[in-house]
Amino acid sequence: MQLINKNILITGATSGIGLELVEQLYKKNTIYIIARNQKKINTLKEKFALVKVFKADLNNIDELKLVSEALRSETPHLDVLINNAAVQYTPTFIDDDFDFDSIEREITTNFTSLCCLTHLLLPLLNHEKPAAILNVNSGLSLVPKKTSAIYCATKGALNIFSQSLRYQLQHTNIKVMQAFLPLVDTAMTKGRGKGKMSPSKVSALIIDGIEKSVDDNDIGKVKLLRILLRFLPFIARNIMRNH
Repeated sequence: MQLINKNILITGATSGIGLELVEQLYKKNTIYIIARNQKKINTLKEKFALVKVFKADLNNIDELKLVSEALRSETPHLDVLINNAAVQYTPTFIDDDFDFDSIEREITTNFTSLCCLTHLLLPLLNHEKPAAILNVNSGLSLVPKKTSAIYCATKGALNIFSQSLRYQLQHTNIKVMQAFLPLVDTAMTKGRGKGKMSPSKVSALIIDGIEKSVDDNDIGKVKLLRILLRFLPFIARNIMRNH
């Protein structure tokens, strides 16, 4: 699927990888985004005036229902849904600064909202031409680390969900894909790790994977992680534990 003259919806598009995806796809496609931060929306619209914005909080499923209805009024179909939005909290369960309320917030943002939005938008994706759902995942879905237990769990759940949804939609026009990311240089990873990939490079590889219909697109060091998991799983786990 060549990403030209397509209707593309991106979540988490006001910063990081999502914003870079908008940058790279904007000129040749119609871009829709779902976002909640008005200041960031305003900044994005200053540069990308034709982006169509639907304001909603991914933690509020009722707002997602309203957004899906608004999208149906705005366009007869979508060609690509990119589920990119995610949050990550690093304190462990035994840290003094662990926030109990963050558990529900992280699960809803990273997984529950994604499942709900995917279901709500299936009618717009189900049409005569090829369409795609791209779920942005992480190497942490394959091997968890010590911190961010909830984040790792949501990404592991996303991996299983994506595989199952792929089976469910295999006889439709909708292709279900994943992009497994390494550590990327975004606000989420500020102050953590070394050897980060740039959002522009990662976004270009995500787009390339969609266009080539790659089911599971291992980006950067995730390729090595996948090999280690197959042949030397104990080494992979030791590397990732304190990653």
